[in-house]
Amino acid sequence: MSAGHQFSKTGQTFIVTAAFIIILAGIKHSGDILIPILLALFIALVAEMPLSWMQGKGLPRWIGLIIVMFVGLLIEILLIAFIGETINNITASFPAYEQRIIAIMQNLQSILNGLGFTVNQKMIDNVANHFNPTMVMNILGNIASDLGRILSNGFVIFFMTAFLLLDIPNLPAKLKKTNLTSDTTEIRLRRFNHALKNYLGVYTAISLLTGILITIWLSILGVDFPILWGFLAFMLNFVPNIGSIIAATPAILLAFLQGGLNLGLMTTLCYVTVNVLIGNIISPKIMGKELDLSTLAVFLSLIFWGWLLGPVGMLFSIPLTMVIKIAVDGDKELGWLAIWLSSGEDLKEESGVEKS
Repeated sequence: MSAGHQFSKTGQTFIVTAAFIIILAGIKHSGDILIPILLALFIALVAEMPLSWMQGKGLPRWIGLIIVMFVGLLIEILLIAFIGETINNITASFPAYEQRIIAIMQNLQSILNGLGFTVNQKMIDNVANHFNPTMVMNILGNIASDLGRILSNGFVIFFMTAFLLLDIPNLPAKLKKTNLTSDTTEIRLRRFNHALKNYLGVYTAISLLTGILITIWLSILGVDFPILWGFLAFMLNFVPNIGSIIAATPAILLAFLQGGLNLGLMTTLCYVTVNVLIGNIISPKIMGKELDLSTLAVFLSLIFWGWLLGPVGMLFSIPLTMVIKIAVDGDKELGWLAIWLSSGEDLKEESGVEKS
């Protein structure tokens, strides 16, 4: 009997594991469909906050919806214009950067020759050839192509977001009518809604502050395209752990290229100061218990969702992990996963262990 029970347990584990792998494979190969839905869902959740605020002030929901969608469309149009203008400016500035690269290589050649190392003109020409305008135009063309694919889904995401915002007030009644929710499920949905709104609202404000500070500081230093680097810092701040590093790298390289060692070091100081101030001081105090995710869970979720859904998965790795944590919290079979995903602070308080 125990052997049969053991076999049954082993069989169940095998089936569950196989089903999980199949589901992951299906998600990974359905990115073109799932990513626009995921983007629309999270945009709708963000837009619901000002929409609910206007509704609370007595404005009819349909008027608030028109205002929110108009502002969203305006932001998208301005963003497209900004990206197009930035690409044009980078293209126009490239010959100057090419000359600076050649000058840097020639100075490096003099230094190395003085130290006894042989660096001939052919090596410099080879480096310069890797920075020719044709190569840059190909890169910009690829960027424009990727942007075109995103914008081709823009109208689908726009209308999907509008329909989601229209249907959100009816969602609780629909779930209750179709018996898809229990008291426990409703509690979890409310917890998720509260945690996600707090995360998106607060983290958007923190990311916006990061982008503004970077833009102002780089403008004062005279680094080219400060608004672009500020926007990049704003967007990539949503990517935990490595987002700030990815955002800083091209700006710092450009600063070294544009103004030499002094400007490069000042730009590096800018990013280090802003990220330490916000990432290590302001953000932990504000977010605190709102996330209740361990540092390891955040990092592993970045890798996992990035592998599964690409860059969009990296942007939404924290909210998606929060969904899983809240969904399995209190479950008899999967409750252990919620414990391992949590920061453990509540467990310390419950067991009487003092915080270090």
